[in-house]
Order: sequence, then C-alpha cells, then structure tokens
Amino acid sequence: MGRASLLVLTLLTTGFFFATYNLVAMIMHYRSIGKWTHVHSDGQIFLDPVIEMPEDVKIEKIAKMPFHVALTATDAPYSKWQCRIMYYWYKKKKNLPGSEMGGFTRILHSGKPDNLMDEIPTTVVDPLPAGLDQAKTCIFSSCDIALHSVNQGYVVLNRPWAFVQYILMVEPDHVFVNPIPNLARGGLPAAFPFFYIKPADHKNIIRKYYPEEKGPVTNVDPIGNSPVIIKKELLEKIAPTWMNISLKMKQDQETDKAFGWVLEMYAYAVASALHDVQHVLRKDFMVQPPWDLATGKNLIIHYTYGCDYNLKGELTYGKIGEWRFDKRSYLGGPMPRNLPLPPRGVPESVVTLVKMVNEATANIPNWDTE
Repeated sequence: MGRASLLVLTLLTTGFFFATYNLVAMIMHYRSIGKWTHVHSDGQIFLDPVIEMPEDVKIEKIAKMPFHVALTATDAPYSKWQCRIMYYWYKKKKNLPGSEMGGFTRILHSGKPDNLMDEIPTTVVDPLPAGLDQAKTCIFSSCDIALHSVNQGYVVLNRPWAFVQYILMVEPDHVFVNPIPNLARGGLPAAFPFFYIKPADHKNIIRKYYPEEKGPVTNVDPIGNSPVIIKKELLEKIAPTWMNISLKMKQDQETDKAFGWVLEMYAYAVASALHDVQHVLRKDFMVQPPWDLATGKNLIIHYTYGCDYNLKGELTYGKIGEWRFDKRSYLGGPMPRNLPLPPRGVPESVVTLVKMVNEATANIPNWDTE
C-alpha cells in the first residue's frame, strides 16, 4: 500500500509539474509576442492579434461608457445621401439595449453650411489650403478632423464637450446594423482590422515614417481611422501627427503610388504607433458585403464594394450583374426609393443592406429632393 501511495503521489506531482510548466510557458510565449488568450464559453480559444485583451472587455460591463459619433463628410450629393441613411440608423439603434452611442456630429469639411444642417447635427470646418492635396478627398477628412474637430470640439448635444471622453470615427457608407457598445477599454482604442492594410508587406515604405528605434513594423496596426473607438485624449495626441504623416505620404511619390486610396488609413496607423498606441482588433466591428456573407452580431455594414449578381444569385464581381447594388451608381444624387431586392440565393448581408437602405429612404422626408 505504501509503495502504491508513493507511486500515485509521484505521478500526481509529475503531472502537476508539467501542467504548471506548460501554463507558465504559454503565458510567457504570448506575452513575449504581445498576444493573449481568451477562452469562449464553447471552449474555443481566441487569440487577440495585437495586445492583451483588457479584462473588462471579457467580462460583463457595469457602468455605461457612452461615446460620441463623429462622421466626416463633404457637401457633394454623393456624400449627402449616404450621411442621411447613416443618421437614420444611428437614431434607430442609439437607445436600444446594449448601445453606448451618445451624441452625433457630422464634420462637414466644405467651409460652408449646406441644406442638411437642420436634419443632421453638423459642425462646419475649412478644407485644406489649395495645393496641399491633389484630388485626394480622403486626406481632407483626416486633416480636417485633426485640425478642427479635436481642438475646437464637435457640436455636442445637450452637454459640454469637456464631458465627452470617447469618440467613434465613422464614414458615410457605414450603416449601424446593431447597437454599438463602447469597445474601447482600459485606455486601449478598438479598431477593425482591414485585410488590405499590410504594414509588414511595405516595410521599406513604413520605415520612412516609423524609424527602427521605435520598434518593429508589426507595431503598426492593420487598420484605418474608421471605424475606431478611441479616448478623446489619445486622439488629441495622434491627430496632428496623423495629419502631418498623411501630407508627407501624399507628397512622396513612392508612398502615394503604393498606398493609393488607402494612404490616410496607413497614416493613421503609423501615427498611432508613433505615439505607442495600439488597438484591440475587433473583426465583429464591421462586415463588408459581398465578401462577408452574414451580418450576425456584427455592428456595422460597410458598403464600399459593388454587389453584382446574376438572376441565379451568383456573384459576378468585376462584371455588372443582372442585379446590382453599388453606391457609385448614384454619384449625382440619391438613389430611388424601394430598390428591388436581390435574387434568391444572394447572401444575407447584401439582402439586409438593401432592406435597411429601403427602410431609411422610405422614412426620410424629402428624400428625392436631395
């Protein structure tokens, strides 16, 4: 009996040793590469791709932490109808359970008021001086928010700007499909990871703006400036650098050619890294039809891509389909009400998008006059 007990004790001790060793080794490994694990209720392990997930992201939140929605826009008809649809769905989702959406401001960087001032809470800011940009509207958005929105303050509904602590940066072609909680926690902003933002694939270019002494290129997150939920104090630090990096990138031919229309997205990512700000990447932040097939519990639909299908419900991307939804079809003004729904077999994300657009256009007064 004594020998049997000694054998069992030895086996248990050995087992606990290896279990403890493996646990400690795993912790050290993931900490060393800036990652952490989170076990879902179904037992699956999630690896946060950037930094350790804040504990209060993993657990039920106690206090609400509302954020202000900031939308950069132009006064072009193409931008206006998108803003109206977005604002409609903001109002629909704002007060639903799970939402921490606060006030809303359209940052109109045209330098003059337009005919939506009474419909959408708006602050007007000046565009960049002539010559600083060459037909790059997206640069205007980033620079305007840097120059004006942070330092001068948005138009905040029913309370002083000083009490606004968090900001959600969005764009006109975003539709709020679910109520949005504040995903930023513990001083860490939250962002959507874009598959086409690949700093490591452009190491030589990134190094022009992010020197080696700052650390590896992998410190630059694969993100843009929207959607991002971030503390106001962090955005105040990042924004001037973001503006300057955007202009430097635009003026550098190699960078401009490599990054193209996503240049200011890279500029935001680099500026954040220069200030040692990393983002928690949230794939559930957004879906992008037609590539993402279902909305599920995701928060935003981003309709930047054209959706082209034949009447069998088969995607014909790159070729105009027998049925299509493409925001670029309506550059000169708003789309008509009651768009035809897609054929049977088209993914749910596309169907939901068209239904949401139709609901908004049916309920927005004077839709066809904008």
